[in-house]
Amino acid sequence: MYSYSGFDHAFIKERNKQFRAQVERRIDGSLTEDEFKPLRLMNGLYLQLHAYMLRVAIPYGTLNGEQMRQLALIAEQFDKGYGHFTTRQNIQFNWPKLRDVPDILDALAEVEMHAIQTSGNCVRNVTADHFAGAAGDEIADPRPTAEFLRQWSTDHPEFAFLGRKFKIAVTGSETDRAVTKAHDIGLRMTRNVDGDAGYEVVVGGGLGRTPMIGKVLRTFLPEEDLLPYVESILQVYNQLGRRDNKYKARIKITVHENGIETIRDLVEERFLIQRKAFGGNDQKLFNQIEKAFAAPKFIKASLHAFFAALKEDASFHSWVDTNLSTHKNTDYSIVTISIKAHGQTPGDATADQMRVMATIAEEFAHNELRISHEQNVILPHVHKSHLPAIYTRLRNAGLATANIGLISDIIACPGMDYCALATARSIPIAQQIATRFDELKLEHNIGALKVKISGCINACGHHHVGHIGILGLDRAGIENYQITLGGDGTETAVIGERAGPGFSYDEIVPAIERLINAYLDIRLDEGETFLQTYRRLGLKPFKAALYPAEQVAAE
Repeated sequence: MYSYSGFDHAFIKERNKQFRAQVERRIDGSLTEDEFKPLRLMNGLYLQLHAYMLRVAIPYGTLNGEQMRQLALIAEQFDKGYGHFTTRQNIQFNWPKLRDVPDILDALAEVEMHAIQTSGNCVRNVTADHFAGAAGDEIADPRPTAEFLRQWSTDHPEFAFLGRKFKIAVTGSETDRAVTKAHDIGLRMTRNVDGDAGYEVVVGGGLGRTPMIGKVLRTFLPEEDLLPYVESILQVYNQLGRRDNKYKARIKITVHENGIETIRDLVEERFLIQRKAFGGNDQKLFNQIEKAFAAPKFIKASLHAFFAALKEDASFHSWVDTNLSTHKNTDYSIVTISIKAHGQTPGDATADQMRVMATIAEEFAHNELRISHEQNVILPHVHKSHLPAIYTRLRNAGLATANIGLISDIIACPGMDYCALATARSIPIAQQIATRFDELKLEHNIGALKVKISGCINACGHHHVGHIGILGLDRAGIENYQITLGGDGTETAVIGERAGPGFSYDEIVPAIERLINAYLDIRLDEGETFLQTYRRLGLKPFKAALYPAEQVAAE
């Protein structure tokens, strides 16, 4: 993984020093909250419903054991003993005291971490496939590209105050595990007919109040043209993007209002100028960055213990079936650690759990961890001989729930329990759904199903691309939950279809249960997933299950 240069250390130190002075001025009253707001946002500090919240960057979701252990220390020393992993591959601390934030930033700097550009109208934390560098279906590791973009975009003077926030995601595989088509810029690594490496470039994706799937701007962009091309996109957006209405200021609206052909023409025109300006010097930096992401030295060991545990331990076998993915080395597996124990808050990990994961990574997983956009933690490189020992440690820490990709592996934003923008609760709904289907012992029978919950129309829970999406709204002071169906955040991305009227807080879980029971009745066989059934039959049978009274009236 990338290690800070001398410049990086000096840059972070100076930024933290500046912010410490700004915090002191806020505390002594020299700055009002309105004056302080743009300064704190540049350093990842929000004012939430009950307290300040610090959002810490985990660039492209990659960190090591030392960094995870430092996050645990911060959670314990400056917060309430836990952190919340987000859909942007960040971690949030929900209860820091303002006077402690500079000390937190200094503690982060000790392990080469920061909170820069995790908020504000700038290029946010660049995200990537959480299986990067390990997946068997990968064309190339996308993390060097993500780090390249991170360095280029950090404190970029032209893009520090855009019309709205700007999000970039990168995937290195045909299988899109980074939701690239729902980003302002989505990059998919590919090769042309001659075998040269490059990118498919998608622009104008995004969720929120106006959800849109991105459009292909370039089918193939040579690897060496990445920075001048991305800079050209941002320059065109910065020039054309609306600033009269923040709800229409994202690039998705710019693309929609001007048309993809016009945007393409303007970008390509600007790109000819930018490519000359860069002159290829950026490739020297990329080559240096790429060296930092060399594959670990894979080990050779007997797999006897692994196969014996599979045979003898049913719980271990169940965990292997759901929480492991195919690694490019056949003796290895990619392990997804569920931060979604039934009834717990999705994405929350205690300080003790963080330390357990840090130790496992250091001892068994080449000292690498990843945070997924689905709010779980990944061990990307695990030799199968170590899996029984890892499982035992995770089980003892409450981290061995065998539910990855199942109905209880729910994405949920913090909702009205924390967020000042939320209009409904998300966390309790996620907890109740997970608990209910665990009680029914149905989730393994249901199979692959992605449930995503947002507590307001900003869609931080990605509900638009959930197979089942739940959106919490305020209706005359009462929480109301709309259901969308058939959404997909992968390479076949599509926005879910609204099923009909919303449900009250007390009605939403029974409605989901009716929906699932209907699916189990109408699927072709146990191999047909919820999404496949929906695509085969459409909304009608599911709507009938959700609104049985309407069906009776129609008959």
